[in-house]
Amino acid sequence: MNNKVLEWIDRILVFDVFLVLGGFIWFAIALIGRSAGIPLGWDLWYALWQPLFNPAISILIAGIVVSWAVKKLGQRFAKSETDEG
Repeated sequence: MNNKVLEWIDRILVFDVFLVLGGFIWFAIALIGRSAGIPLGWDLWYALWQPLFNPAISILIAGIVVSWAVKKLGQRFAKSETDEG
């Protein structure tokens, strides 16, 4: 079960990475367009920053920390079980 949970966490994090990267690329293009006076979606990106991209970045960071901690704890428990047996 532990492996299934980690597998799903990793899948969600992969999706989240692509969402954050896509948002960053969109931000860069929209910012260049805004500075050039060409509407390339800056207003829409800015409207989505708070409800979509900000939580996506937070979930990515928290997910990486949780995934690392769960894997480290799993390694410790596996090591302590082999030391006892």
